[in-house]
Amino acid sequence: MKFDRNDLSGFIGKHLVYTYDNGWNYEIYVKNEQTLDYRIHSGMVGNRWVKDQRAYIVRVGEESYKISWTEPTGTDVSLIANLGDRLFHGTIFFPRWVMNDPQKTVCFQNEHIAEMERYREAGPAYPTEIIDEFATITFIHDCGPDNDSVIDCAASELPANFPDNLK
Repeated sequence: MKFDRNDLSGFIGKHLVYTYDNGWNYEIYVKNEQTLDYRIHSGMVGNRWVKDQRAYIVRVGEESYKISWTEPTGTDVSLIANLGDRLFHGTIFFPRWVMNDPQKTVCFQNEHIAEMERYREAGPAYPTEIIDEFATITFIHDCGPDNDSVIDCAASELPANFPDNLK
C-alpha cells in the first residue's frame, strides 16, 4: 500500500464545492476526523444546510477519501472524494417521505432536529430513492480544522460570485 489509510491529514480542513452530473450543486467542509458541515446550493433540497454532522471518514487511496453518514431525516449518504482527479461520487438514499415532500428538509437542520426525527418516524421510509451520481469538484480550499466560519449560512445568503470570492 502506497498510503497510510489512517492518515486523514490531506482531507481534514478541506472545503469543497462540487456539481453532480445531474446539475445539483453541493458544498462540504471536512471539519475534523468525525464531523463535517455542508450546504446544498441546488437540487430538490437546495438551500438546506447542516453543521456538525457526525460522519465516518476514511482514506481509500493516495488522494481519495470516503465519507458516510445518516441524517436525522433518515437519509443515508456515502461520498467518495478523489482530490487528485477533482472527482466526487455520491450515493444518497432518500427515504420516501423526503422524496414526497423535500421542502420539509430545507432549513438549517441544527435548529430542527427534533422535527426532522418526527418526520422520519412518521414516514413513509420506503420505497427508498437512490441517487447515484458522479460530480466534478469545482473548488478546493484548505481552511484548517474546526473552523466554524466556513459554512455559516444558507446558500441563499452567499454573494453572487461564490465561491470565486473566496480565492
